[in-house]
Amino acid sequence: MRFSSVSLAIASASAITIVSTAPLRAQVDAREPGRFIDTLADTAFATLRHGSPTAARAQFRTLLGQYFDVGAIGDRLIQRHRARISPVQYARYKAAFPGFIIGTYGARLQPYANADLKVLRVVPRGTSAVVMTNVSRPGSRPSSVAWTVTRTGSTYQVSNLSVGGVNLGLAQQADFDSYIQRNGFDGLIAFMSSRS
Repeated sequence: MRFSSVSLAIASASAITIVSTAPLRAQVDAREPGRFIDTLADTAFATLRHGSPTAARAQFRTLLGQYFDVGAIGDRLIQRHRARISPVQYARYKAAFPGFIIGTYGARLQPYANADLKVLRVVPRGTSAVVMTNVSRPGSRPSSVAWTVTRTGSTYQVSNLSVGGVNLGLAQQADFDSYIQRNGFDGLIAFMSSRS
């Protein structure tokens, strides 16, 4: 399965969720979308610099659900197959999805410990917004990352990412579609579970 085209976006997204819940709530400013992404990134990158990778991984699943719309993201990736799968297959897929993200991208986070995110502009879209940013690391060219966020209660949740003009959701959906075509839906679930 091809994942290299979306590694930066997933790593950036994953890094932002790896923070303990209490300090994160205290440090993240959710009053508006740009500030939400900016303070979330600052907190996450600081955690990568100073936190334990083992502890961070243990907290990832809970925080993924807190700041990312995991249910909607997971559903979008299999929308072409949803009508043809059974309720049991769907439940197994949903159960495997968070662990798949952790297992696939968890080890790729550390290079972003010294990364810096700069908010360039915010494009409002009703109850959602797209936060345009640059993510830079020492010795590397900055990458443009666009975060689609939606207001959920008193905070925001990330529902999609684009990096360097590549839509993460569409790229990952294409990867899943290709894998399902070759191996079937149960094959995808087995593959995802093996990455947990």
